Amino acid sequence: MKNKIALEEHFATAETVNDSQEYFGAEAWPERRRQLLDLASERLNKMDACGIAYSILSLNSPAVQSITDTNRAIQVARRANDALAEQVSAYPDRLGAFAALPMQDPDAAVTELRRAVTELGFKGALVNGFSQIDKPENATYYDLPQYRPFWAEVERLHVPFYLHPRNPPTSQQSGYHGHPWLLGPAWAFSMETGLHALRLIGSGLFDEHPHLTVILGHLGELVTTNIWRTSHWASPQGKNPMGVATEQSFIDCFRRNFYVTTSGDFRTIAMRNAMEELGADRVLFATDYPFESMEEACTWFDASEIGERDRERIGRQNAARIFGLRD
Repeated sequence: MKNKIALEEHFATAETVNDSQEYFGAEAWPERRRQLLDLASERLNKMDACGIAYSILSLNSPAVQSITDTNRAIQVARRANDALAEQVSAYPDRLGAFAALPMQDPDAAVTELRRAVTELGFKGALVNGFSQIDKPENATYYDLPQYRPFWAEVERLHVPFYLHPRNPPTSQQSGYHGHPWLLGPAWAFSMETGLHALRLIGSGLFDEHPHLTVILGHLGELVTTNIWRTSHWASPQGKNPMGVATEQSFIDCFRRNFYVTTSGDFRTIAMRNAMEELGADRVLFATDYPFESMEEACTWFDASEIGERDRERIGRQNAARIFGLRD
């Protein structure tokens, strides 16, 4: 398929690039490091070869979210956004941007999101999970009351918020001890991000801000496959809601306020499940480059056993509609 739009495509700055080293072996890291720091030359050549017309770039993980000093987090986010804006401005027809945000300070996050969208022309924000404030073990999630003004601004600006994975806090990793392969993309990323997404729903956030749009990668971070069971038990009308704050069912909220992307999950059965659960209009194409192979992602998607109309929707049309791009 030609002219695809890809949504979870990563870059790094010199300040943040080494945060991603732990996800790669020693042999693979030099190449991946180079690819993270390259915003245009090799990336654009790969896009051309793979039939990707436009990519929206975002900062690597965990980056800003792992900076315990709030003032430094604010500065690193601003510098990363400025660096990204400079690069994408040279290729406005090929590259777009998601903002990095210092969620350690909700007011600063509002200010930076507003600047990125209204001044730099960014398409929304991508945040790498919970933020660590003051000390590493202090994992702060965004369903908490202090983030309501931030979410109000996201809704007012009418831009998507991409909730991207990171590993669970160290204090919650006892089940992973002795099994380091469970951390990262193999399992922990999806478990952690799915937990965060369900916290957002259960907090009543989408009752207060019904027009919010949240994007999850990896075909829904396991939420998609378990949303009926979560809704069956935890919704206000469920078997055991245990004080859940939302007034709507989890499954209705998920279908109304969330999109999922194909990033790093190149499995047709899983994509079809997302299409059945959410509708083809809420599934978006992404590769997760350079954490995943752009070539593998596109070869799989272009040949996946879905209808051509759905391929066009997922590969390009849905993103063009959401982000106001030319189809």
